[in-house]
Amino acid sequence: MTTPLVLLPGMMCDARLFSPQIDVFGASRAVEVYDLASADSVEALADEILFAAPPRFALGGLSMGGIVAMEVLRQAPERVAGLALMDTNPLAEKDDVKTRRAPQMDKARNGQLDSVMRDEMKPNYLSDGPRRGEILDLCMDMALALGPEVFCRQSVALMNRPDQTETLHRYAGPALVLCGKQDLLCPVERHELMAGLMPQAQLCIIEGAGHLPVLEQPDETTAALRRWLEEIDNG
Repeated sequence: MTTPLVLLPGMMCDARLFSPQIDVFGASRAVEVYDLASADSVEALADEILFAAPPRFALGGLSMGGIVAMEVLRQAPERVAGLALMDTNPLAEKDDVKTRRAPQMDKARNGQLDSVMRDEMKPNYLSDGPRRGEILDLCMDMALALGPEVFCRQSVALMNRPDQTETLHRYAGPALVLCGKQDLLCPVERHELMAGLMPQAQLCIIEGAGHLPVLEQPDETTAALRRWLEEIDNG
């Protein structure tokens, strides 16, 4: 019997972020993607996910989705059959990053969300691959579809997020920690830290990818997720 899969996308992203993985895994198991759009704290977002999700599920999150996934795990570890953390960060936000949030939110509220995404956020996302332009265009489409109010709520949630290192230290289930080798936002050493906290964690570094390996190197990323899911299903 296959385990349902819950996927949580990154900031200003929707289910399209995981399109390659949904195409593969949706043929054989229930796959649900929850947009992180309706609350301004990771605690409230995790509570909403737990209300909507199956009784027990494999949980994968990328970037902000990984941050919320760790809070889901903290609130209800008995419901998480396996955890996949991709290009994310278990630590509370640093003060210098917090100080950049307010000007970005002001711009978003004043009709400049496209400028914030184009000039301040998207350049940090990807490696120099052949599909870089196409993926950046998709990122912009997802962000503009969600809009400035979601941007501000997500910014506040990230700014006030808790440290989750102890949450990971307590988790003994099947875990995948995956990131693009060229991820500048959440570097490899952050993922080595997370993998070292969990006794069953497998660390996977994807060559030729930055912050969005699910799109930049979908075949390699999907293969790693498949191995993780098989471990859960066979456990």
